Amino acid sequence: MEAKKMNLPRGPENLCFDKDEFMKPDFDVDHFVSDCRKRVQLEELREDLELYYKLLKTAMVELINKDYADFVNLSTNLVGMDKALNQLSVPLGQLREEVMSLKSCVSEGIQAVDDRMTKQEDIRRKKMCVLRLIHVIQSVEKIEKILHSQGTKELSSLEGNSPLLTGQVLERIATEFNQLQFHAVQSKGMPLLDKVRPRIAGITAMLQQSLEGLLLEGLQTSNVDIIRHCLRTYATIDKTRDAEALVGQVLVKPYIDEVIVEQYVQSHPNGLQAMYNKLLEFVPHHCRLLREVTGGAISSEKADIVPGYDFLVNSVWPAIVHGLEEKLPSLFNPGNPDVFHEKYIASMDFVRKFERQCGSQASVKRLRSHPSYHSFNNKWNLPVYFQIRL
Repeated sequence: MEAKKMNLPRGPENLCFDKDEFMKPDFDVDHFVSDCRKRVQLEELREDLELYYKLLKTAMVELINKDYADFVNLSTNLVGMDKALNQLSVPLGQLREEVMSLKSCVSEGIQAVDDRMTKQEDIRRKKMCVLRLIHVIQSVEKIEKILHSQGTKELSSLEGNSPLLTGQVLERIATEFNQLQFHAVQSKGMPLLDKVRPRIAGITAMLQQSLEGLLLEGLQTSNVDIIRHCLRTYATIDKTRDAEALVGQVLVKPYIDEVIVEQYVQSHPNGLQAMYNKLLEFVPHHCRLLREVTGGAISSEKADIVPGYDFLVNSVWPAIVHGLEEKLPSLFNPGNPDVFHEKYIASMDFVRKFERQCGSQASVKRLRSHPSYHSFNNKWNLPVYFQIRL
């Protein structure tokens, strides 16, 4: 409880200080004197202090006279207090022992509860591990059952399933495979999982092989439904980069190898510009369906878009840069500054036109942050060019 504030006696109005300053917790004599000297001389301060000191003495005498009986009886009232305190020591000691005993019992009870909760938590973790393993085995068996059923249908009829149905089957497998991967990661380190791994590896290889074959079939036949099902399946198993890499290797690279020919560029007056124009034709001629399915084209319908892909940034552009660096190394040679300047201007114009083919500002931003984009820009040794110019 906060201590009751003491009221000091009032002094004359013309005192050079405030009496309440003495009762402040942070009262400091030096600060008090220094503050008063700003207003009055030390002699006047001494006189005011002596005057107020007399008032305090008078007030103290009046207070003692007022409560004199209580001061006199104070010693009388304390007679026998030692005996009373000694009488309390025994029951207080017993009470302390009882409290300590109760505390010990409570501590033992708390420890027992903690041990039981720890044991239950351990049982819960083991139960979760068993359930995850059960989910893994169930997913493996379910996928193998789908594959066996699909294989039986194909044997019964050489044309049993349309590519669209095959895409639907792969989507079912991919959804289950996603669950399988999740539970397998959660069960990492368990011996029983090692026994199932060969079956999981077989399913993984089959799924990737089927997806690659289906995507190539969709691209070769220009079947939008096949491409959509296939890309959606890749996204389901979190393998969008595999699909982009496959497109870059199978669809983009052969075209790049055919277009980027150093002999042609060097033997024709406008060979470099013609090569760049040919490269720019790849996207509208060969990526139309991919952009339509993934939302990179203006005509794409939002309901049928498969998000998460950017083939221009992750498939086409890296293949172009790799082809230029590998098959046209003379492009970046600053030996002849005039020729180098022409090549640089044409190349930067090509980059700007390629950026315009990106479907959105977000795609352009991804392109400019791609490692191959920085690699291409860093190939141009501009400091050497300017040094030669000077």
